[in-house]
Amino acid sequence: MKFLKVLSVAVIAAAVAAGAALAQAKKPTQDEVKAIAVKAADFIAAKGVDEAAKAFTTEGEFKFGEIYVNVIDAQGNWVIYPPKPENKGKSVLNFIDEDGKELGKDILNTGLKGEGWTEYRWKNPATNTIQPKITYVKKVPGKDLIAYVGIYK
Repeated sequence: MKFLKVLSVAVIAAAVAAGAALAQAKKPTQDEVKAIAVKAADFIAAKGVDEAAKAFTTEGEFKFGEIYVNVIDAQGNWVIYPPKPENKGKSVLNFIDEDGKELGKDILNTGLKGEGWTEYRWKNPATNTIQPKITYVKKVPGKDLIAYVGIYK
């Protein structure tokens, strides 16, 4: 009887863990991506770049699955880039997608206008293939910074 209780608890625990993993693996919607970008911009405005860098590079509300927050300055240089923090200071202005779209300039210009969506084709590291990507871009209130978050379609 004790064995059945232990087995039941183990099965329930496994089901809960599987459900949590599945929920975390769920692909975010465009509305969720926009909300994360807006929240990230507000976070930077309220707490500053140093606190944002900690929050954006640690697994949590701003970094999970394929989601992470990029931040560039008004000259198009990375301020925060979670996949490769060593790229801080590098320009995104020379980024061109497979179709010749100047996506770095597009992201910068969208952010300088305030906020909006931009689409381009980029290599998905999960599949190692070029895929359409849509990115929400938001200027940080009161700062010369731009936060953006994208998802593959």
